[in-house]
Amino acid sequence: MGAEASRHKVEMGVRYINVTWEPHIGLPDSGGCMGSIARAAAKALLLLGALSAGLPAQAEVLARYVVMGPGGAASARVIASGATCPTIVVDGRRRAMQVRAKAETLAQRPTSSKPELSKPSAFPVTTCEAAIPQGAVRAVVAGRALPLRHGRVDRIVVVGDTGCRLKASDSAYQRCNDPKAYPFATVAARAAAWKPDLIVHVGDYEYRENPCPEATDGCRGSPWGYGWDAWNADFFTPGAPLLAAAPLVLVRGNHENCARAGQGWFRMLDASPLTAGHDCNDAANDLVGDYSAPYAVPLGGREQIVVMDLAIAGNKPLKPGDPRRAQFRSAYEDLKALSAKSGMTFMATHKPTLGFTAEDVGGKLTLLPGNQAMQSAFAAADPSLFPPGVDVLLSGHVHLWQQVSFASAHPTQFIAGFSGTQEDVVPIPETLPADATPAPGALVDHFSSWVDGFGYMTLERAGRDRWDVKVWNLEGVVANHCRIAGRRSVCDRPQVH
Repeated sequence: MGAEASRHKVEMGVRYINVTWEPHIGLPDSGGCMGSIARAAAKALLLLGALSAGLPAQAEVLARYVVMGPGGAASARVIASGATCPTIVVDGRRRAMQVRAKAETLAQRPTSSKPELSKPSAFPVTTCEAAIPQGAVRAVVAGRALPLRHGRVDRIVVVGDTGCRLKASDSAYQRCNDPKAYPFATVAARAAAWKPDLIVHVGDYEYRENPCPEATDGCRGSPWGYGWDAWNADFFTPGAPLLAAAPLVLVRGNHENCARAGQGWFRMLDASPLTAGHDCNDAANDLVGDYSAPYAVPLGGREQIVVMDLAIAGNKPLKPGDPRRAQFRSAYEDLKALSAKSGMTFMATHKPTLGFTAEDVGGKLTLLPGNQAMQSAFAAADPSLFPPGVDVLLSGHVHLWQQVSFASAHPTQFIAGFSGTQEDVVPIPETLPADATPAPGALVDHFSSWVDGFGYMTLERAGRDRWDVKVWNLEGVVANHCRIAGRRSVCDRPQVH
């Protein structure tokens, strides 16, 4: 009898165990009757174990991570093959994880792409979840410990815009198969090695919207659409080191709007319970599905992060009858109330309100202001746009790194949309024109930028309302160093080259 091993996945109450049966170990391979019977009996026992556990032999945990929600509530999440969820052991107590989203293929819905470039979203996986009690010390799923928060958050990694861009309407086909052209896996490994207490992703996780043309070598064979295969290729596989390093604060990007990857967002990443009608499955409910109320994640001490789901904002001011105007005004009032309860507030939202973008039209460079949809809604409540308790804005969307601080009463803005997606390459001047402003009344005091470079940003507590900011490149070298003091920030280098 050959020495080929039979492998089975077995759940023995607490965890999944890889069981390997190798017939040549401990059993004589003489070809005799007794040896054959013994080997058959051993194999039968392993199969019986798998069946008695109530799991298909192929069931396995594909991803495990912790999502931080309102008030700092922690939700353990698991993506599992098959229809069942594993158990979780929290501080020695075992309990079942609950099904958040069952394995299914969702009916085709209208998307941002043409019908011939769209397809139903297939999720042949089960999303499982379990609440982690506050103060829990250790949580284990499938034999591996989950990253839990312990005490005050002092070290934060910020990444954003991490997926690989495949967009037919722009003829944009990033070389997803080339780790140098699509370096999110490198970013994730480097950032995880920094040993953060918390990871903030400022949105845009899934970019593989349309099929890669067969003639395009760099992305040939890539999964596409908005199902599990594209999500796995864009986020869960390359981002695995981050998922294992620390709990996640996840901001929704415009690529996770309902007409794009919103179904996967709600199934796997959104911090709130999954509810019918707020899941992006039916386009008739997109007004509801494209917005969620703000919530705060305390950092310990005086600080907090307020997460804002405003990625549905367009680039133009909202008209009086636009239903998003009421949603954004409500978000402002929630932000005002939440920021009043904390000594220092980081506001995390995908599209930057107080940053710059640049466009080149016919060789003429034009600087564009921050998001005018959010500005128009917030200005109706407060001409300075933000409540006085908001100190730092964390955003992505623009595929670069940027810092803007103001002499006027505005919070400092950081943009970290440079962690994997095809970069913006239109140069931004090292010194801004004297009249440059991202919003009416916003007087720029300090400005720094990095165009056409991949990396990640870190925040490290440096005192009361003070944080040390470092911008890292793919080699793990600090490309810029900044300091936050309340609402103000300043960087060592005005521009990274």
